[in-house]
Amino acid sequence: MILTTVTTVTATVAMTVTIANVSLPQIQGSLSATQDQIAWIVTFNIVATAVCTPLTGWLASRFGQRRVVLVGLFVFTIATALCGIATGLDELVVYRVMQGAAGAPLIPLAQAIVLNSYPQERHGFATTMYGMGVVMGPIFAPTVGGYVSELYSWRWVFFMVIPVSTVCFIGAFIFVRDNVAAAKIRLDWTGLLALCAAIACLQLMLDRGERNDWFDSMEIMLEAAIVIGAIYVFVVHSMTTQKPFLSGALLRDRNFMLGLGITLIFGMLSFTPMVLFPTMLQDLQGYPDSVIGWLLGARAVGTLAGFGIMYFGSHLDPRIWLFFGFGFQVIAGFWMAHFHIDVPTWDVALVSAVQGLGTGLLWVPITLVTFATLAPALRPEGMAIFHLLRNIGGSIHISLSVAVVLHTAKISYAGLTEFITPYREALTVPAIAGLWSTGSEKELMVLSGELGRQAAMVGYVNAFFLYGATGLLVFPMILFVRFKRPQQS
Repeated sequence: MILTTVTTVTATVAMTVTIANVSLPQIQGSLSATQDQIAWIVTFNIVATAVCTPLTGWLASRFGQRRVVLVGLFVFTIATALCGIATGLDELVVYRVMQGAAGAPLIPLAQAIVLNSYPQERHGFATTMYGMGVVMGPIFAPTVGGYVSELYSWRWVFFMVIPVSTVCFIGAFIFVRDNVAAAKIRLDWTGLLALCAAIACLQLMLDRGERNDWFDSMEIMLEAAIVIGAIYVFVVHSMTTQKPFLSGALLRDRNFMLGLGITLIFGMLSFTPMVLFPTMLQDLQGYPDSVIGWLLGARAVGTLAGFGIMYFGSHLDPRIWLFFGFGFQVIAGFWMAHFHIDVPTWDVALVSAVQGLGTGLLWVPITLVTFATLAPALRPEGMAIFHLLRNIGGSIHISLSVAVVLHTAKISYAGLTEFITPYREALTVPAIAGLWSTGSEKELMVLSGELGRQAAMVGYVNAFFLYGATGLLVFPMILFVRFKRPQQS
């Protein structure tokens, strides 16, 4: 019952990251936002989660695991309700930040509770079951959210979470207990605040850079300066203080450090397609929300298959599954990079399933490899850093991908317009002239709209190339991982 409860809590918190993704075009129209602004609904939620995740160990030691879980669920439910009644983009972003901050401690605490409730030889089984909640929640959410937003409105994708989180609160109240005597943790506030400042300003810089023309903007230059200064303070302080925010024992564990790098890239690949697909499919091809939800939900088929394979194959070396899992992600990335403006629905569903298969194969081996050699006393702190980097990877890669879409789309549009002149012979061919003409302002507007549509597709293709290339970075890290499976007793 403990495993079921914390898995449900994790799934509920994790699903709120992506449940609004399928409704992003609808929210964009309702709140009069641009494409880069609407991405803030996702990225700022992830950043809030990432920034508040390191507080998990300190909160658990000061107030106890059970109390932190209950208070976190209560505030999370209130924030979700406020998201549903938001009347403006700024207001919605603030409530999403509140939602992410309240849910941040719940996932690492839930994972620590699972690992502490089972002996080490059963960690593979427990992690598989728990991992389904972490991964399946964000995948199933868009399918349900697509139907709800189409039948009612985007507000109901938040309202529908409230009953589920209420049930989670009741389950946690009944079953969750403080099963470990927590050591008193003295939080390194200087290191934490420096890290938070670096993360927040980096995210602002990436989210607003394209709109403000990057380093031609004083705001972007100021944010970049704060990032560099905060990182400098964090590194110097960590090297000179007795009890830094990032423990030296963690840094000396080879597998843990490699696992963090692998986790960072795993986070980068987890959420990006689920943010890009809705706007691509609706803006460029006019797909309804329910169909987009099904196409995003096709990931669930692959993910379930991946977890099924891991259930029976978890006794094998996890490095094998890391190669296969990231291999499927890379294949999916370069497959998406060959999409065209009239990509068939089946291709989108199939590539989503391939992404899901890679995700399902990766969660368990990444967790096993990262914590294989880490002392149990360091696990809570390690879990916080683990989820911090997973979330940071997701938010950074989403912002970079949106920037690539917008920037390269503008360049492509400028290049395409060079071919639209009264002297262009191709435009005089009757079969073409009947569709595209430059004879009036209205016809030029229609032609400009089509050029913008084609240029936007080029932007998405470039973002998908970035996705595939990012996946390739992980393979050298896997080669350096050492793993020795614990003996069963």
